[in-house]
Amino acid sequence: MPTQQAWGKKVTCLLKSYFTIIIMVSLTEALDLPTYKDVEAASVILRDVANRTPVQTSRFLDGELGVKVFIKCENFQRMGAFKFRGGFNALSNLTPEERAAGVLTYSSGNHAQAIALSAKILGMKATIIMPEDAPKLKVQATMGYGGNVLFYDRYKEDRDEVASALKEKTGGVLVPPYDHKHVIAGQGTSGKELFEEIAEFGETLDYLFVCVGGGGLISGCALAADHLAPGCKVIGVEPEAGNDAQQSMERGEIVHIDTPKTIADGAQTQHLGKLTFGIMKEKVHKIITVTDEELVSCMKFFGERMKMVVEPTGCLGLAGLKKLVRNGDIPANSRCGVIISGGNVDMSRYCELLLS
Repeated sequence: MPTQQAWGKKVTCLLKSYFTIIIMVSLTEALDLPTYKDVEAASVILRDVANRTPVQTSRFLDGELGVKVFIKCENFQRMGAFKFRGGFNALSNLTPEERAAGVLTYSSGNHAQAIALSAKILGMKATIIMPEDAPKLKVQATMGYGGNVLFYDRYKEDRDEVASALKEKTGGVLVPPYDHKHVIAGQGTSGKELFEEIAEFGETLDYLFVCVGGGGLISGCALAADHLAPGCKVIGVEPEAGNDAQQSMERGEIVHIDTPKTIADGAQTQHLGKLTFGIMKEKVHKIITVTDEELVSCMKFFGERMKMVVEPTGCLGLAGLKKLVRNGDIPANSRCGVIISGGNVDMSRYCELLLS
């Protein structure tokens, strides 16, 4: 029969677990974190608007790595990246009064295009704050979708401060690129589709590799994975030059860094968001980093073997998978999902990187 001391330890342990759950629920409510139900709602909104992008496989890649790889190709999404999902979902959830006021955002390129295109479809005005060194292709596309583009120096100015000042001046509704409930939910539909499509063939995933910038895509996909494949380990991949997410996960708090210098322009973020980190610390297995050279290698693979143009940021997931396989961290015959985030890259820059 348990001693009084043993019973005391058991009660203490139960109380700690109870209060931990209470604190987690309180934090979730305070932050208004999205749930899988929000991802499902977003999928309904996006059903007849966003492309249901293909899931591709490669016998060559499977043979090289000794695992089974399923690649979700968001480079075939409208405006060329997954960002359309979150952008359109966020604007669709605005009130008539908010739509009339117009939308404001900041982005290095893909979210800029997503908001500009979504605003055009919904009949709204869109003002986009972009860094001066943003890829020309992404700037031109944003303007082509009707976005009013304003520039800032990402190495000297804080984009949040620039956006806040402009919001005060214009009265527009700010829809940030990742730390937004409906943006996260929209991005999560890409993961939802991946799990649903491979399930039709009796498959599931042991691992899911997702690029990490501000955390919108990985947090949304983590919600989908947690619901549709609870045993799947979600692994984030970011540039070695900017590992703020990795540091944040290790320290248990959001870490801020200077703007990293990397060819993965979509991952040149300085910190995670409160919402994205809130989800990631509970549902993401770990964050790893890769070099720019590893990204170029994956760009070459996608171009030569799969006949796809993929931007550097879009290669983070595959580069991460390859790294862990080389390190012996992924068991043979594992089922691995990889999300290509986008394919928006200047052709001159693309050729330059491939020839480097």
